[in-house]
Amino acid sequence: MATPLGSADALIDLDVTDVAHGGVFVGRHEGRVVFVPDALPGERVRVRLTDVGKASFWRGEVLEVLDASPHRRPHIWRQADVDVDPAERPGGADFGHIELSHQRTLKAEVLSDALQRFGGLEMPVTVAPVTADGVDRAGTADDDGTRWRTRLSLHVDADGRVGPYAARSHRVVTVEDHPLAAPEIERVALELSSGEPGRIDLVLPADGRVRVLARPEHHHRAGGRRLRGGSAAKHPAAKNSNPMREVVLERVGQREFRVDAGGFWQVHRFAATALTQLVSEHLGQAQPDGLDPEALHLDLYGGVGLFAAALADIGGPRTRVLSVESDSRATEHAGENLAEWVGARAETGRVDRWLARWSEEASTRDRDRLARGAVVLDPPRSGAGREVVEAIAGLAPQTVVYVACDPVALARDLATFRDAGYAASRIDALDLFPHSHHVEAVATLIREDTQR
Repeated sequence: MATPLGSADALIDLDVTDVAHGGVFVGRHEGRVVFVPDALPGERVRVRLTDVGKASFWRGEVLEVLDASPHRRPHIWRQADVDVDPAERPGGADFGHIELSHQRTLKAEVLSDALQRFGGLEMPVTVAPVTADGVDRAGTADDDGTRWRTRLSLHVDADGRVGPYAARSHRVVTVEDHPLAAPEIERVALELSSGEPGRIDLVLPADGRVRVLARPEHHHRAGGRRLRGGSAAKHPAAKNSNPMREVVLERVGQREFRVDAGGFWQVHRFAATALTQLVSEHLGQAQPDGLDPEALHLDLYGGVGLFAAALADIGGPRTRVLSVESDSRATEHAGENLAEWVGARAETGRVDRWLARWSEEASTRDRDRLARGAVVLDPPRSGAGREVVEAIAGLAPQTVVYVACDPVALARDLATFRDAGYAASRIDALDLFPHSHHVEAVATLIREDTQR
């Protein structure tokens, strides 16, 4: 007996018309919106409904492609292809069935749509690939979009099984390869056959040796809150008794950055170089006479000082640059990474609280310096949020450069900046996550009273 339409597990044939934020695609069935992964605009697909609880839309999973798009390709991760049971398809490569240049076209559409719908901005956007030399605006690099991950997280279930989560689930699936991971990481990942329940992070820094960082569940939870930390996995690649705190080196050009093995660094092997180049370009265009050496410049959510170093490089050795980061270990490294610039320093603090305190305590002289300076911010995926954006705007820096990894969060924050007197003058996007739906964007905002 067939499952009745409108019930979970019912089958429908769906014409897919659009791409949506979050790596899903949009079709309509008898006037109702249906969201599905693993499809492409222009395709007709057979879908099993999985969520029919909302009145305005349903969700489903693609079982079969009835009429394929010319942009469809065999999935870059064989186990994630559409002929595999959806419950067994690993997550992390949700655009892996799409020709690479068309992935970037779709990402540009998602970003442009978010900017228009949530930010009220009509701006042309393209998504550029990256290479070892930085941004590849011509898009001519001979690259299939694989082997870029220098960080990989795997999960361990209650039975000790190691692997990625199945897409849109918390169920571990075992896999035979990891095509997005650097070869060194893939080799180690496939040797991990069991572990304590929790997570295992694999990290490949510039020295080329993979670190294996185990994060068992009991190390992640205490008193109902998540904790940083973990213990070393029993693997030959893990040679440090406290690998989370092991200091490794990463490189951007000729410069080295100290970072904890378990700390944050860009995942794509060329991302830090490309972002440094692009942020520097945005700053140079916004302030063509160079950064004022007497001004004050901020790097918010600064991590280990990547963008603070870019600011200091542009401004010169005595330029006042201040990096603000909530993670004390990252701040400690930022202080060392910025040591060559006498005017640069790093402070630990939550950005919202730090801005509120600085606004209260800053001297008139420091406020004047910041009003002639630039602020670079690289917030988490959720965005900076209204409180932080309004605090930045209240300090009236001449230029703001915003690095974002979520189109909707970016668009909302840009709308708040606009309401506070800042206009977006340039937005660029980078494909730092090929074969996934994620996209990185860099936006410049100029204080409107400086444009007159």
